[in-house]
Amino acid sequence: MYNESKPKWKSEKAWRSVLKALSWRVIASITTFILAMLFFGDDPNAVKKATSIALLESIIKMALYFFHERLWINITWGLLKNNGSE
Repeated sequence: MYNESKPKWKSEKAWRSVLKALSWRVIASITTFILAMLFFGDDPNAVKKATSIALLESIIKMALYFFHERLWINITWGLLKNNGSE
């Protein structure tokens, strides 16, 4: 359902993309850590390995997400104009 009272934004500032990337990475990294812990099981270094994996994938994927967001800001396909039409 389309809500006429909401403003229509064509783009967003870079800091907004950074905050979105950070908030998503917290959720995704916790998930990765839990999965790695389950995978490594009884390994005495499980926490160290899971933490390393979660941190490394977090840094890499946060950067990729940021550039992905910035790329999509330049794509007008599917955006609404200010009058509500495509």
